[in-house]
Amino acid sequence: MDIEHSQHSRIAAAIVGGGPAGLMAAEVLAGAGVAVELFDAMPSVGRKLLRAGVGGLNLTHGEPREAFLGRYGRERDRIAPLLDAFGPEALREWADGLGIETFVGSSGRVFPVGMKAAPLLRAWLHRLRAAGVRIHPRHRWLGWDDAGALRFDTPQGERSVTAEATILALGGGSWARLGSDGAWVAILAARGIPVAPLLPANCGFDVAAPLAARPERSVGWSEHFASRFAATPLKSVALDFADAEGGPQRREGECMVTATGLEGSLIYAASSPLRELVAARGEAPVTLDLAPGRSLARLEEELSRPRGTRSMASHLQSKAGIAGVKAALLRECLPPEAFASPSRLAAAIKALPLALARPRPLDEAISSAGGVRFEALDEGLMLREMPGVFCAGEMLDWEAPTGGYLLTACFASGYVAGRAALARLAGGPAAATG
Repeated sequence: MDIEHSQHSRIAAAIVGGGPAGLMAAEVLAGAGVAVELFDAMPSVGRKLLRAGVGGLNLTHGEPREAFLGRYGRERDRIAPLLDAFGPEALREWADGLGIETFVGSSGRVFPVGMKAAPLLRAWLHRLRAAGVRIHPRHRWLGWDDAGALRFDTPQGERSVTAEATILALGGGSWARLGSDGAWVAILAARGIPVAPLLPANCGFDVAAPLAARPERSVGWSEHFASRFAATPLKSVALDFADAEGGPQRREGECMVTATGLEGSLIYAASSPLRELVAARGEAPVTLDLAPGRSLARLEEELSRPRGTRSMASHLQSKAGIAGVKAALLRECLPPEAFASPSRLAAAIKALPLALARPRPLDEAISSAGGVRFEALDEGLMLREMPGVFCAGEMLDWEAPTGGYLLTACFASGYVAGRAALARLAGGPAAATG
Protein backbone atom coordinates (compact mmCIF):
# COMPACT_ATOMS: atom_id res chain seq x y z
CA MET A 1 0.00 0.00 0.00
CA ASP A 2 1.27 3.45 -0.91
CA ILE A 3 1.47 6.17 1.70
CA GLU A 4 1.98 9.79 0.75
CA HIS A 5 4.39 11.40 3.20
CA SER A 6 3.98 15.07 2.24
CA GLN A 7 2.34 17.34 4.79
CA HIS A 8 -0.30 18.52 2.33
CA SER A 9 -1.59 17.21 -0.97
CA ARG A 10 -4.38 17.96 -3.43
CA ILE A 11 -6.37 15.08 -4.91
CA ALA A 12 -9.50 14.49 -6.95
CA ALA A 13 -11.42 12.11 -4.67
CA ALA A 14 -10.87 11.16 -1.04
CA ILE A 15 -12.66 8.22 0.57
CA VAL A 16 -12.51 8.19 4.37
CA GLY A 17 -13.28 4.71 5.68
CA GLY A 18 -12.36 1.33 4.25
CA GLY A 19 -15.49 -0.73 4.86
CA PRO A 20 -17.92 -2.00 2.18
CA ALA A 21 -19.44 1.46 1.55
CA GLY A 22 -16.09 3.20 1.18
CA LEU A 23 -14.57 0.49 -0.98
CA MET A 24 -17.63 0.45 -3.25
CA ALA A 25 -17.50 4.23 -3.67
CA ALA A 26 -13.80 3.92 -4.53
CA GLU A 27 -14.58 1.28 -7.15
CA VAL A 28 -17.24 3.42 -8.82
CA LEU A 29 -14.94 6.42 -9.05
CA ALA A 30 -11.79 4.55 -10.05
CA GLY A 31 -13.73 2.58 -12.66
CA ALA A 32 -14.51 5.88 -14.36
CA GLY A 33 -10.88 6.93 -14.39
CA VAL A 34 -10.90 9.18 -11.31
CA ALA A 35 -7.76 9.19 -9.15
CA VAL A 36 -8.96 7.87 -5.78
CA GLU A 37 -7.18 7.89 -2.45
CA LEU A 38 -8.74 5.94 0.41
CA PHE A 39 -7.86 6.61 4.04
CA ASP A 40 -8.55 4.31 6.99
CA ALA A 41 -7.59 4.53 10.66
CA MET A 42 -6.84 0.83 10.98
CA PRO A 43 -3.71 -1.05 9.80
CA SER A 44 -5.81 -2.71 7.08
CA VAL A 45 -9.21 -2.17 5.48
CA GLY A 46 -12.35 -4.29 5.60
CA ARG A 47 -11.89 -5.49 9.17
CA LYS A 48 -15.58 -5.49 10.10
CA LEU A 49 -16.40 -7.26 6.83
CA LEU A 50 -13.93 -9.98 7.74
CA ARG A 51 -15.44 -10.23 11.22
CA ALA A 52 -18.93 -10.54 9.74
CA GLY A 53 -17.72 -13.45 7.65
CA VAL A 54 -16.38 -15.54 10.53
CA GLY A 55 -19.54 -17.66 10.66
CA GLY A 56 -20.27 -17.35 6.94
CA LEU A 57 -20.46 -14.07 5.02
CA ASN A 58 -24.15 -13.25 4.61
CA LEU A 59 -23.96 -10.82 1.68
CA THR A 60 -27.66 -10.26 1.03
CA HIS A 61 -31.05 -11.97 1.03
CA GLY A 62 -33.12 -13.58 -1.70
CA GLU A 63 -36.60 -12.56 -0.56
CA PRO A 64 -38.95 -10.47 -2.77
CA ARG A 65 -38.33 -6.73 -3.03
CA GLU A 66 -41.26 -5.55 -0.90
CA ALA A 67 -40.42 -7.88 1.94
CA PHE A 68 -36.76 -6.89 1.62
CA LEU A 69 -37.56 -3.17 1.82
CA GLY A 70 -39.79 -3.78 4.83
CA ARG A 71 -36.71 -4.76 6.83
CA TYR A 72 -35.61 -1.13 6.94
CA GLY A 73 -38.57 0.04 9.03
CA ARG A 74 -39.17 3.78 9.15
CA GLU A 75 -36.34 4.45 6.70
CA ARG A 76 -37.77 2.12 4.06
CA ASP A 77 -38.49 4.94 1.62
CA ARG A 78 -35.00 6.41 2.14
CA ILE A 79 -33.29 3.11 1.45
CA ALA A 80 -35.47 2.13 -1.54
CA PRO A 81 -33.75 4.44 -4.08
CA LEU A 82 -30.37 3.16 -2.98
CA LEU A 83 -31.43 -0.45 -3.57
CA ASP A 84 -32.98 0.53 -6.89
CA ALA A 85 -29.50 1.67 -7.91
CA PHE A 86 -27.63 -1.30 -6.48
CA GLY A 87 -29.78 -4.02 -4.97
CA PRO A 88 -29.42 -7.69 -4.05
CA GLU A 89 -29.19 -8.98 -7.61
CA ALA A 90 -26.63 -6.34 -8.56
CA LEU A 91 -24.62 -7.28 -5.49
CA ARG A 92 -24.58 -10.94 -6.50
CA GLU A 93 -23.54 -10.05 -10.04
CA TRP A 94 -20.78 -7.84 -8.66
CA ALA A 95 -19.47 -10.69 -6.47
CA ASP A 96 -19.58 -13.01 -9.48
CA GLY A 97 -17.46 -10.49 -11.36
CA LEU A 98 -14.83 -10.92 -8.65
CA GLY A 99 -14.90 -14.68 -9.21
CA ILE A 100 -16.98 -15.24 -6.06
CA GLU A 101 -19.98 -17.43 -6.78
CA THR A 102 -22.94 -17.09 -4.41
CA PHE A 103 -25.88 -19.28 -3.45
CA VAL A 104 -29.22 -18.85 -1.68
CA GLY A 105 -29.47 -20.89 1.52
CA SER A 106 -32.59 -22.59 2.85
CA SER A 107 -33.34 -19.47 4.93
CA GLY A 108 -33.18 -17.22 1.88
CA ARG A 109 -29.85 -15.76 2.94
CA VAL A 110 -27.21 -15.35 0.25
CA PHE A 111 -23.64 -16.52 0.89
CA PRO A 112 -20.44 -16.96 -1.13
CA VAL A 113 -19.99 -20.61 -2.05
CA GLY A 114 -16.87 -20.70 0.10
CA MET A 115 -18.78 -18.92 2.91
CA LYS A 116 -15.80 -16.77 3.89
CA ALA A 117 -15.16 -13.04 3.49
CA ALA A 118 -11.39 -13.17 3.01
CA PRO A 119 -11.35 -14.44 -0.63
CA LEU A 120 -13.87 -11.78 -1.65
CA LEU A 121 -11.95 -9.00 0.09
CA ARG A 122 -8.63 -10.12 -1.42
CA ALA A 123 -10.07 -10.20 -4.93
CA TRP A 124 -11.72 -6.84 -4.42
CA LEU A 125 -8.60 -5.10 -3.15
CA HIS A 126 -6.60 -6.57 -6.02
CA ARG A 127 -9.09 -5.08 -8.49
CA LEU A 128 -9.12 -1.71 -6.72
CA ARG A 129 -5.34 -1.45 -6.72
CA ALA A 130 -5.25 -2.42 -10.39
CA ALA A 131 -7.70 0.42 -11.05
CA GLY A 132 -5.30 2.84 -9.37
CA VAL A 133 -6.91 3.22 -5.93
CA ARG A 134 -4.26 4.21 -3.38
CA ILE A 135 -4.97 2.97 0.14
CA HIS A 136 -3.55 4.79 3.14
CA PRO A 137 -3.80 2.78 6.39
CA ARG A 138 -3.26 4.23 9.86
CA HIS A 139 -4.75 7.55 8.81
CA ARG A 140 -7.20 8.65 11.49
CA TRP A 141 -9.50 11.42 10.32
CA LEU A 142 -9.52 14.51 12.56
CA GLY A 143 -11.97 16.68 10.61
CA TRP A 144 -11.22 19.75 8.49
CA ASP A 145 -8.81 22.63 8.94
CA ASP A 146 -9.77 26.28 8.51
CA ALA A 147 -9.09 26.08 4.78
CA GLY A 148 -11.39 23.08 4.34
CA ALA A 149 -8.66 20.47 3.96
CA LEU A 150 -9.09 17.04 5.49
CA ARG A 151 -6.85 16.45 8.50
CA PHE A 152 -5.37 13.05 9.34
CA ASP A 153 -3.30 11.78 12.22
CA THR A 154 -0.67 9.38 10.83
CA PRO A 155 2.41 7.60 12.20
CA GLN A 156 4.48 10.26 10.39
CA GLY A 157 2.58 13.13 11.98
CA GLU A 158 -0.44 15.17 10.97
CA ARG A 159 -1.26 15.36 7.29
CA SER A 160 -3.78 17.47 5.38
CA VAL A 161 -5.46 16.66 2.08
CA THR A 162 -7.55 18.90 -0.15
CA ALA A 163 -10.02 16.90 -2.23
CA GLU A 164 -12.44 17.98 -4.94
CA ALA A 165 -14.88 15.34 -3.66
CA THR A 166 -14.91 13.58 -0.30
CA ILE A 167 -16.91 10.52 0.64
CA LEU A 168 -17.18 9.78 4.36
CA ALA A 169 -17.87 6.10 5.07
CA LEU A 170 -16.80 5.90 8.69
CA GLY A 171 -19.22 3.28 9.99
CA GLY A 172 -21.40 3.44 13.08
CA GLY A 173 -20.39 2.97 16.68
CA SER A 174 -20.31 -0.78 17.26
CA TRP A 175 -17.15 -2.91 17.47
CA ALA A 176 -14.86 0.08 17.96
CA ARG A 177 -11.79 -2.16 17.95
CA LEU A 178 -12.49 -2.88 14.28
CA GLY A 179 -12.52 0.81 13.42
CA SER A 180 -16.12 2.01 13.87
CA ASP A 181 -15.80 4.13 16.99
CA GLY A 182 -18.27 6.92 16.17
CA ALA A 183 -15.64 9.63 16.72
CA TRP A 184 -16.93 11.38 13.60
CA VAL A 185 -20.22 12.31 15.33
CA ALA A 186 -18.69 15.20 17.25
CA ILE A 187 -16.82 16.42 14.17
CA LEU A 188 -19.98 16.66 12.04
CA ALA A 189 -22.11 17.98 14.88
CA ALA A 190 -19.60 20.83 15.35
CA ARG A 191 -20.22 21.71 11.70
CA GLY A 192 -23.96 21.92 12.32
CA ILE A 193 -24.76 18.62 10.59
CA PRO A 194 -27.79 16.96 12.26
CA VAL A 195 -26.81 13.57 13.63
CA ALA A 196 -29.15 11.20 15.47
CA PRO A 197 -27.47 9.64 18.54
CA LEU A 198 -25.80 6.30 17.87
CA LEU A 199 -27.66 3.47 19.60
CA PRO A 200 -27.12 -0.29 19.78
CA ALA A 201 -28.93 -2.33 17.12
CA ASN A 202 -28.99 -6.08 16.59
CA CYS A 203 -28.05 -6.35 20.24
CA GLY A 204 -28.74 -8.36 23.35
CA PHE A 205 -30.66 -7.13 26.40
CA ASP A 206 -30.27 -7.40 30.14
CA VAL A 207 -33.30 -8.74 32.00
CA ALA A 208 -34.96 -7.00 34.92
CA ALA A 209 -37.61 -9.36 36.20
CA PRO A 210 -39.13 -10.20 39.57
CA LEU A 211 -37.31 -13.51 39.78
CA ALA A 212 -38.45 -16.25 42.12
CA ALA A 213 -35.06 -16.32 43.81
CA ARG A 214 -34.97 -12.53 44.27
CA PRO A 215 -38.32 -10.75 44.80
CA GLU A 216 -36.70 -7.33 44.50
CA ARG A 217 -36.29 -5.88 41.05
CA SER A 218 -32.71 -5.95 39.82
CA VAL A 219 -30.77 -6.50 36.61
CA GLY A 220 -29.64 -9.95 35.56
CA TRP A 221 -30.41 -13.54 36.45
CA SER A 222 -29.78 -15.10 39.82
CA GLU A 223 -26.22 -16.26 40.36
CA HIS A 224 -27.45 -19.87 40.46
CA PHE A 225 -29.13 -19.63 37.05
CA ALA A 226 -26.41 -17.54 35.37
CA SER A 227 -23.59 -19.81 36.52
CA ARG A 228 -25.27 -22.87 35.03
CA PHE A 229 -26.95 -21.58 31.90
CA ALA A 230 -25.06 -18.56 30.55
CA ALA A 231 -24.15 -19.21 26.89
CA THR A 232 -26.87 -21.89 26.61
CA PRO A 233 -29.05 -21.83 23.46
CA LEU A 234 -32.77 -21.45 23.98
CA LYS A 235 -34.25 -23.18 20.94
CA SER A 236 -37.74 -23.33 19.45
CA VAL A 237 -39.26 -20.44 21.38
CA ALA A 238 -41.38 -17.43 20.50
CA LEU A 239 -41.09 -13.86 21.71
CA ASP A 240 -44.28 -11.84 22.21
CA PHE A 241 -44.64 -8.16 23.10
CA ALA A 242 -46.58 -5.02 22.25
CA ASP A 243 -44.58 -2.35 20.46
CA ALA A 244 -44.55 1.33 21.40
CA GLU A 245 -47.80 1.89 19.45
CA GLY A 246 -49.46 -1.08 21.15
CA GLY A 247 -49.27 -3.36 18.12
CA PRO A 248 -48.77 -7.06 18.89
CA GLN A 249 -45.42 -8.48 17.85
CA ARG A 250 -44.53 -12.17 17.68
CA ARG A 251 -41.31 -13.73 16.45
CA GLU A 252 -40.29 -17.37 16.54
CA GLY A 253 -36.76 -18.74 16.50
CA GLU A 254 -33.97 -19.19 18.97
CA CYS A 255 -31.80 -17.07 21.21
CA MET A 256 -29.17 -17.55 23.87
CA VAL A 257 -29.10 -17.01 27.59
CA THR A 258 -26.30 -14.68 28.68
CA ALA A 259 -24.95 -13.96 32.15
CA THR A 260 -27.36 -11.05 32.46
CA GLY A 261 -30.11 -11.58 29.90
CA LEU A 262 -30.78 -12.74 26.35
CA GLU A 263 -29.16 -12.31 22.94
CA GLY A 264 -29.16 -14.06 19.56
CA SER A 265 -31.13 -13.92 16.33
CA LEU A 266 -34.60 -13.88 17.91
CA ILE A 267 -33.69 -10.93 20.12
CA TYR A 268 -31.66 -9.12 17.46
CA ALA A 269 -34.60 -9.18 15.04
CA ALA A 270 -36.74 -7.36 17.61
CA SER A 271 -34.05 -5.08 19.00
CA SER A 272 -35.36 -1.88 17.40
CA PRO A 273 -38.89 -1.93 18.87
CA LEU A 274 -37.59 -3.37 22.14
CA ARG A 275 -35.05 -0.55 22.42
CA GLU A 276 -37.83 1.99 21.81
CA LEU A 277 -39.96 0.39 24.52
CA VAL A 278 -37.12 0.62 27.03
CA ALA A 279 -36.57 4.28 26.12
CA ALA A 280 -40.28 5.11 26.44
CA ARG A 281 -41.21 3.07 29.51
CA GLY A 282 -38.00 2.24 31.30
CA GLU A 283 -38.29 -1.42 30.38
CA ALA A 284 -39.72 -3.70 27.71
CA PRO A 285 -42.27 -6.23 28.99
CA VAL A 286 -42.13 -9.44 26.94
CA THR A 287 -43.24 -13.03 27.23
CA LEU A 288 -41.52 -16.18 26.04
CA ASP A 289 -43.51 -19.08 24.63
CA LEU A 290 -41.38 -22.07 25.58
CA ALA A 291 -43.56 -24.51 23.61
CA PRO A 292 -44.83 -22.74 20.48
CA GLY A 293 -45.85 -26.04 18.92
CA ARG A 294 -48.28 -26.93 21.72
CA SER A 295 -51.55 -25.26 22.64
CA LEU A 296 -52.36 -24.00 26.11
CA ALA A 297 -55.24 -26.46 26.39
CA ARG A 298 -53.04 -29.42 25.49
CA LEU A 299 -50.35 -28.39 27.95
CA GLU A 300 -52.84 -27.95 30.76
CA GLU A 301 -54.39 -31.33 30.01
CA GLU A 302 -51.02 -33.10 29.95
CA LEU A 303 -49.72 -31.41 33.08
CA SER A 304 -52.93 -32.26 34.95
CA ARG A 305 -52.19 -35.96 34.65
CA PRO A 306 -51.01 -37.55 37.93
CA ARG A 307 -47.24 -37.67 38.20
CA GLY A 308 -47.10 -40.27 40.95
CA THR A 309 -43.62 -40.70 42.29
CA ARG A 310 -41.97 -38.94 39.37
CA SER A 311 -40.13 -35.69 40.03
CA MET A 312 -41.49 -32.42 38.70
CA ALA A 313 -38.55 -32.30 36.29
CA SER A 314 -39.52 -35.69 34.83
CA HIS A 315 -43.17 -34.68 34.70
CA LEU A 316 -42.37 -31.46 32.79
CA GLN A 317 -40.19 -33.29 30.31
CA SER A 318 -42.55 -36.19 29.62
CA LYS A 319 -45.79 -34.20 29.51
CA ALA A 320 -44.70 -30.81 28.15
CA GLY A 321 -41.34 -31.42 26.51
CA ILE A 322 -39.78 -28.89 28.89
CA ALA A 323 -36.28 -29.71 30.14
CA GLY A 324 -32.83 -28.20 30.59
CA VAL A 325 -32.64 -24.43 30.27
CA LYS A 326 -36.40 -24.09 29.68
CA ALA A 327 -37.20 -25.90 32.93
CA ALA A 328 -34.58 -23.80 34.69
CA LEU A 329 -36.18 -20.60 33.36
CA LEU A 330 -39.49 -21.63 34.86
CA ARG A 331 -37.78 -22.21 38.21
CA GLU A 332 -36.02 -18.86 37.89
CA CYS A 333 -39.13 -16.84 37.15
CA LEU A 334 -41.97 -18.59 38.98
CA PRO A 335 -42.64 -18.94 42.70
CA PRO A 336 -42.62 -22.55 44.01
CA GLU A 337 -46.40 -22.68 44.43
CA ALA A 338 -46.91 -22.20 40.70
CA PHE A 339 -45.63 -25.72 40.06
CA ALA A 340 -48.54 -27.16 42.06
CA SER A 341 -51.06 -25.64 39.64
CA PRO A 342 -51.21 -27.26 36.17
CA SER A 343 -53.15 -24.32 34.74
CA ARG A 344 -50.71 -21.74 36.11
CA LEU A 345 -47.72 -23.79 34.97
CA ALA A 346 -49.16 -24.26 31.48
CA ALA A 347 -49.88 -20.55 31.21
CA ALA A 348 -46.29 -19.76 32.17
CA ILE A 349 -44.90 -22.16 29.60
CA LYS A 350 -46.94 -20.42 26.91
CA ALA A 351 -46.25 -16.89 28.14
CA LEU A 352 -43.39 -16.64 30.61
CA PRO A 353 -43.23 -12.96 31.65
CA LEU A 354 -39.91 -11.14 31.57
CA ALA A 355 -38.90 -7.49 31.52
CA LEU A 356 -35.94 -6.33 29.47
CA ALA A 357 -34.20 -3.55 31.37
CA ARG A 358 -31.76 -2.18 28.81
CA PRO A 359 -29.91 -3.03 25.62
CA ARG A 360 -26.34 -4.15 25.98
CA PRO A 361 -23.67 -1.47 25.35
CA LEU A 362 -23.22 -0.06 21.86
CA ASP A 363 -19.74 -1.51 21.44
CA GLU A 364 -21.15 -5.04 21.88
CA ALA A 365 -23.86 -4.59 19.27
CA ILE A 366 -23.60 -6.05 15.79
CA SER A 367 -24.59 -2.69 14.31
CA SER A 368 -25.81 0.73 15.36
CA ALA A 369 -28.87 2.86 14.79
CA GLY A 370 -28.67 6.61 14.38
CA GLY A 371 -26.24 8.67 12.37
CA VAL A 372 -26.37 11.46 9.80
CA ARG A 373 -30.02 12.30 9.26
CA PHE A 374 -31.28 11.89 5.71
CA GLU A 375 -32.76 15.40 5.85
CA ALA A 376 -29.17 16.69 5.81
CA LEU A 377 -28.45 14.90 2.52
CA ASP A 378 -29.54 15.28 -1.07
CA GLU A 379 -30.55 12.39 -3.33
CA GLY A 380 -26.90 11.58 -4.02
CA LEU A 381 -26.07 11.48 -0.27
CA MET A 382 -24.20 14.78 -0.42
CA LEU A 383 -24.38 17.01 2.65
CA ARG A 384 -26.54 20.00 1.74
CA GLU A 385 -24.46 22.29 3.96
CA MET A 386 -21.12 20.97 2.70
CA PRO A 387 -21.12 20.68 -1.11
CA GLY A 388 -18.71 18.05 -2.34
CA VAL A 389 -18.90 16.00 0.89
CA PHE A 390 -20.90 12.76 0.73
CA CYS A 391 -21.82 10.22 3.42
CA ALA A 392 -22.42 6.49 3.02
CA GLY A 393 -22.80 3.25 4.91
CA GLU A 394 -23.65 2.68 8.53
CA MET A 395 -22.93 6.29 9.49
CA LEU A 396 -26.31 7.18 7.96
CA ASP A 397 -29.43 7.17 10.15
CA TRP A 398 -30.93 3.77 9.37
CA GLU A 399 -30.90 0.26 10.79
CA ALA A 400 -31.84 -3.22 9.66
CA PRO A 401 -31.79 -6.74 11.06
CA THR A 402 -29.08 -9.24 10.28
CA GLY A 403 -29.71 -11.46 7.29
CA GLY A 404 -27.83 -9.59 4.57
CA TYR A 405 -29.83 -6.37 4.86
CA LEU A 406 -27.07 -4.44 6.63
CA LEU A 407 -24.38 -5.24 4.08
CA THR A 408 -26.65 -4.71 1.08
CA ALA A 409 -27.56 -1.17 2.13
CA CYS A 410 -23.92 -0.36 2.91
CA PHE A 411 -22.83 -1.48 -0.57
CA ALA A 412 -25.78 0.36 -2.16
CA SER A 413 -25.13 3.64 -0.35
CA GLY A 414 -21.45 3.51 -1.30
CA TYR A 415 -22.43 2.93 -4.92
CA VAL A 416 -24.87 5.86 -4.94
CA ALA A 417 -22.43 8.21 -3.21
CA GLY A 418 -19.72 7.19 -5.66
CA ARG A 419 -21.97 7.84 -8.66
CA ALA A 420 -23.04 11.22 -7.27
CA ALA A 421 -19.44 12.23 -6.57
CA LEU A 422 -18.48 11.17 -10.08
CA ALA A 423 -21.25 13.31 -11.56
CA ARG A 424 -20.13 16.28 -9.48
CA LEU A 425 -16.51 15.89 -10.56
CA ALA A 426 -17.69 15.73 -14.17
CA GLY A 427 -19.69 18.93 -13.70
CA GLY A 428 -23.05 17.21 -13.92
CA PRO A 429 -25.96 16.99 -11.45
CA ALA A 430 -24.98 16.11 -7.89
CA ALA A 431 -27.28 13.10 -7.71
CA ALA A 432 -26.68 10.05 -9.84
CA THR A 433 -28.71 7.23 -8.39
CA GLY A 434 -29.51 5.49 -11.64
